[in-house]
Amino acid sequence: MSVETKGRSVSGWAMLVGVVVVIILSVVLFTQSILIQSTYDAYGRVAPLSAYMGMIAAILIWCLIWIPCNGFFTVQPGQARVCVLFGKYAGTVREQGFRWANPFYSRNLGNSGSTGLAAALSESGLGGGKHRTGNSKVSVRARTLNGEHLKVNDKMGNPIEIANVVVWHVDDTAKAMFDVDDYEEFVDMQAETALRHVASIYAYDHMEDTSDSSVTITLRSNIEEVSESLKAELTERLAPAGVAVDDARLTHLAYAPEIAQAMLRRQQAEAIIAARKKIVEGAVSMVDMAVKELSTSGTIDLDDERKASMASNLMVVLCGESEAQPVLNAGTLYQG
Repeated sequence: MSVETKGRSVSGWAMLVGVVVVIILSVVLFTQSILIQSTYDAYGRVAPLSAYMGMIAAILIWCLIWIPCNGFFTVQPGQARVCVLFGKYAGTVREQGFRWANPFYSRNLGNSGSTGLAAALSESGLGGGKHRTGNSKVSVRARTLNGEHLKVNDKMGNPIEIANVVVWHVDDTAKAMFDVDDYEEFVDMQAETALRHVASIYAYDHMEDTSDSSVTITLRSNIEEVSESLKAELTERLAPAGVAVDDARLTHLAYAPEIAQAMLRRQQAEAIIAARKKIVEGAVSMVDMAVKELSTSGTIDLDDERKASMASNLMVVLCGESEAQPVLNAGTLYQG
């Protein structure tokens, strides 16, 4: 696997001054050669060979000066440039600003679809660049991947809809450029794969877990734990591409439409049962307290049959959904 190393580069301003000085000297040399030749022509004599050599040298400088000019480039904050010299990785430049490096470093890291010398010159930036499909500059800024809504099955096999958001950045430019074909597409596909896997190992909520344990991690109740699990899996999957995961969160979680109504009725039934349980527990304690208070105070002497009747009436009053209607007993205690 590739490992990022530091690329060699120098200040572009210093090299620009050097190139300008060379161009000025070549102009001066060409001008001096012309003046020498004109002087000898005025006297009808043949100019020395040095005059012609100076003119030839100036022309050669003008023809070749564009080669070092091809080595200028800029690196903005949050960017890096991957340097490749004729197919060999030569390092990554992360220094910001106007820089200069070997003019034969490739500007195109993609597949141009051509072969031979033309392809080599195109990749090195000396062939006009009409086939360029890649870019040697890589953004190392934090990026956000907002995943689409996916329909998956949870641990219990119920279809659910789930989506995530992933914050990531390129940590190793060499791995990102050379160990995978397209690291952005790689991140997209692995984010979806990791989300599907995480959703399949957890139940939607505790009602779906047959263990009936409140400590069991579920998608709905344990958002932080599920997010950490998703981040850990994404970190492992994206490591070969030199990508680091800053954060991973669930943005959408719901039952699939085909079972949403049934699950809603089930949740409502669970809520009703839980509420009834609390009501019954409270009513039993109140009836028990009333019977004990009446028996201990000695105000009314109740036999077992009357205690059971009073307990039944109190349970109906306390547990009924509608308000109880009072009925006056005009007879004796044992005759209604």
